[in-house]
This record gives sequence, C-alpha cells and structure tokens, in this order.
Amino acid sequence: MKVVAFNGSARKDGNTAMLVREVFKPLEAEGIETELIQLAGKKLSGCIACYVCMENKDRRCAVKSDDMNSLIEKMDGADAIILASPSYFSDVSAGMKALIERAGIVNRANGNMLRRKVGAPVCAERRCGAAHVLSSINFFFFIAEMVVPGSSYWNMARGKAPGEVMDDEEGMKTMADLGTNMAWLLKKLA
Repeated sequence: MKVVAFNGSARKDGNTAMLVREVFKPLEAEGIETELIQLAGKKLSGCIACYVCMENKDRRCAVKSDDMNSLIEKMDGADAIILASPSYFSDVSAGMKALIERAGIVNRANGNMLRRKVGAPVCAERRCGAAHVLSSINFFFFIAEMVVPGSSYWNMARGKAPGEVMDDEEGMKTMADLGTNMAWLLKKLA
C-alpha cells in the first residue's frame, strides 16, 4: 500500500510538510509506503477548460507544458492521497488549487479514476482559515468518490514560523490519529 502526499505550501519543508510527516509516522509503523511531493518550485497552472481530457480519456491532462501530469500519475498510482495546504487568505494555496482543478477534471474524464481511494486533507494555519481549506480539499475528495477518514479533531495545526506547528500539542495528536485511522482504513479496504 502507498500513500502519496502533496505539500501545497510555497515553503518546502515548512509547517505544512512537518504536519504531513507526523501523519506518515503511524502509516510507516504499519508498513505502508509514503511519499511526500513538494509543490513549491513546480511549474503549475489551473485548468484552462479545454476539455480535451474528456475526449482523450488517457488519465492525463492535455496541457503538457508544466509538471501536472507527473502529479496526476502519482495520484493514480497511490492507494491514498493527502492534500496538504497552508491557509492563504482562508483557502488553499494557488499550487494546490491548480492540482485540485486539473486532477479533478482528469479524474471525472476517466470514470472517476480516484474512486474509493482514501483521501485526507491537512492544513497548517497561522491563526484561522483552516475550516475553509479543509472544506475545499474535502469537496475534491467527495466529488471524486474517495473515502475520507476522520481524526480526533480537524486536521489542522497552528504555527507561523517554521517549526511552530510542532508546539501545537493537539494538532500533533490530530495528525498522529489521522495517520492511525488512515492505516486502519487502508487495511480494511484492501
């Protein structure tokens, strides 16, 4: 089994990536392979609504001038997907939004190819906005017919400076519980 996570932060290895790594710990303890993909520095743009993917049905976006298709391939090959984003003006980052838009339409063009994969949202916030970020990500999971596990609280933690999320005790417990619940769910679905 494999879990692939996408860090939508503009900061590689910042608070958002730290949260994902906390989710990974119980997954890896259960023998589940994990991979973290950083969107920072990748060339990504939103959907241009050409709908060529609806005609091609090849599990790829027709726009090939950026890094998107390699990300969609990673989603397609995984058993579970974590989408992680900081709260930027109470929503996902631009890179995460581009991933959601284009992977979402490719998914639908190909008979909901992500159906019944496990999906989990994660959010790092400075002060607020996590509820909307988590909702934006969950809307993607739900329309893709994915299975979303819960945790002991909303999948978020607070921190501004790199590393501050690690001081959010409840946030760290929430990430660990999310990883535990994902591992349980993956084994039940296998």
